Amino acid sequence: MGIDPASPQCDLFYKAAAKLNMPIISHGGEENAVHGANQPLFGNPLRLRRALDAGVRVVIAHCASLGEDLTDDGRSIRSFDIFAKLMAEKQWQDRLFGDISAITLRNHDTDVIKTLLTESAWHSRLLNGSDYPLTGVLPLISLKKFTKAGLLAEDSIKPLQTLQDYHPFRFDFVLKRSLSWQGKGFASSVFETRPFFVT
Repeated sequence: MGIDPASPQCDLFYKAAAKLNMPIISHGGEENAVHGANQPLFGNPLRLRRALDAGVRVVIAHCASLGEDLTDDGRSIRSFDIFAKLMAEKQWQDRLFGDISAITLRNHDTDVIKTLLTESAWHSRLLNGSDYPLTGVLPLISLKKFTKAGLLAEDSIKPLQTLQDYHPFRFDFVLKRSLSWQGKGFASSVFETRPFFVT
């Protein structure tokens, strides 16, 4: 949309959002589904610090799980690593959240999913989202990729494929609930998003 999250022009909006306790969801990292104005700059998760400092509850879409962005000192690193750094900052523990939509798409790294599954301290700050209609586009998700990476049991593939043909929303939900790494899956709270939006 061509909106720079770090612009002072957003301050009045951030002030109102904080006062109303209204969360904002903003894209983080690289975006491939749609084209946006100056997306490589505006998608940097670090640019959302202005909203966080204003007291806004911020949800970084897809946990910035795709692409690279620049750090404060000009280094190019994975956008997800910037997301992880922000999640570790104590001053934003009650304000910074991540949305796990799109993490299962074919162009996303399975190592990101492994980190999200094993960082159980983050689970109370992760929110499920579907990124529909992309979850209904069959070629965009490879179940075999997850079994090869050790994230999904082989015998889950056939029922999941049947469910994907029948109901993409339910497929997305069941797939994420079925993912596990080193015995860890997403906590149930990740999928119980209503309390976050109804305050």
